[in-house]
Amino acid sequence: MKKMKSNNLQNSIRNDRRNFLKLSGAAIVGSGFLFMTGCSDDDDQPMPEPDPEVFDLGPGNLGILNYAYALEQLEAAFYERVLDGSYWAGAPSSEKQIFEDLRNHEVIHREFFKTAITAAVGSDTSLVLPDLEFDFSTVDFGSRDNVLNISQILEDTGVSAYNGAGELIDVSDSAGLTYLTLAGKIVSVEARHASAIRDLISPGSTNFASDMVLVDIGGSGLAYDKATPPADVLTAVVNTGFVVTPFTANNLPNS
Repeated sequence: MKKMKSNNLQNSIRNDRRNFLKLSGAAIVGSGFLFMTGCSDDDDQPMPEPDPEVFDLGPGNLGILNYAYALEQLEAAFYERVLDGSYWAGAPSSEKQIFEDLRNHEVIHREFFKTAITAAVGSDTSLVLPDLEFDFSTVDFGSRDNVLNISQILEDTGVSAYNGAGELIDVSDSAGLTYLTLAGKIVSVEARHASAIRDLISPGSTNFASDMVLVDIGGSGLAYDKATPPADVLTAVVNTGFVVTPFTANNLPNS
């Protein structure tokens, strides 16, 4: 099984979290991901059969919705833990308010996707990604630096993830057009979150729109947010070790 090349997102996560994150053993299965303890490097090794007990995000727009739902579950769970931590308890009121807003926004996003997916699948609730379990035991919620660094990575990842998934949404019907419109509205909020966190880390600087998260299109200069394919985002998310509940993305659309 070939190893996927490291990308900037994964390198950023490794560099920023190497002192306090436990990397999990992740395996790439087909075009998706399965939480496993390891895999063979032999290219001739047959692909493992899908485990019917493990949830798959699904194909088409359903898969994209479940994918976004997984990311929003992660962000909401993280900020809920932040608000239970000693850093937040002792933070200035202005910082408390920012994290309260982030928590509230991510919870609303999480519940929106749960409602949208449930409406899309009707009575077949087995197609809705279940509530995920997370392990944040490697995070020091008493450390401002730790909380801010992880928040920055999560928000930057969220922005690039929505940008990367947008082009995969099937807009051949009105539902798809609605999903794309709402994704655009959510990604703009995620970008505001990223900017707010970066300003807390480096007040009054140009870090709010760092060159680290921008790309050049057509030689016009660094002025566009990154668009990261779901496969790369999921690899980076798996490598945090935060997600405990196994799921696959074997049928997720690719760019």
